[in-house]
Amino acid sequence: MSSAFRWFRVAAVAEGISWAGLLAGMFFKYVVVENEIGVQIFGPIHGGIFLVYLVTVLAAWRAERWSFTTTMLGLASAIPPFMTVWFERRVTREREPAPVPQ
Repeated sequence: MSSAFRWFRVAAVAEGISWAGLLAGMFFKYVVVENEIGVQIFGPIHGGIFLVYLVTVLAAWRAERWSFTTTMLGLASAIPPFMTVWFERRVTREREPAPVPQ
């Protein structure tokens, strides 16, 4: 496994976690207490991790020789909440060798 792929996996999960923090902050801002502190904290964190994720997708594309379609799906998966985790699981599963029947 390339180091680019390992960093991609970490960034994909971190991006999903930062989405959860941002959504929780938005819930408290707009529904519970109308306080912006959660969004002020998790907004920049999510934005930074979002950018790191995009860079790691491009690094993994080169290191893992992903197709154009896979790379575009990886980049697009940064937009909907938690889809980076789905995409990470998908490409990790595709990388693993098929089990040998007994």
